[in-house]
Amino acid sequence: MGNPVVHFEVSGEDPQKLRGYYSQLFGWEFDTDSPVAPAVSETGNYGFMTSETGIPGGIGGGPGFPSHAIFYVGVDDVATALRSAEQLGGSTVMGPAKNPNGLMVVAHFRDPDGNLVGLAGPQ
Repeated sequence: MGNPVVHFEVSGEDPQKLRGYYSQLFGWEFDTDSPVAPAVSETGNYGFMTSETGIPGGIGGGPGFPSHAIFYVGVDDVATALRSAEQLGGSTVMGPAKNPNGLMVVAHFRDPDGNLVGLAGPQ
């Protein structure tokens, strides 16, 4: 079996407004107490979904962060997977970047058609 999708996120200039939108639209609730890599979202402005069903996700960003929706694929080694993505015709957008708690490393790349994809792993 291949690597699974392990997380999604929506990012934009006003994450609080986005969280309100998705909360009203889908009934999602968020916890903004957990840290994320500063390259992913403004500190203290990322909300992880609190639902126990479905793929985990979050909404963040802040002023200067581009609007996008992205899914993250779980990998054992983010740097190695990012190099593979580039060798296959993709291009690095961000990372690898470690979360402040040191438990997660993330990266973003564009596939050959320009789609934004994330990588997440322990290293």
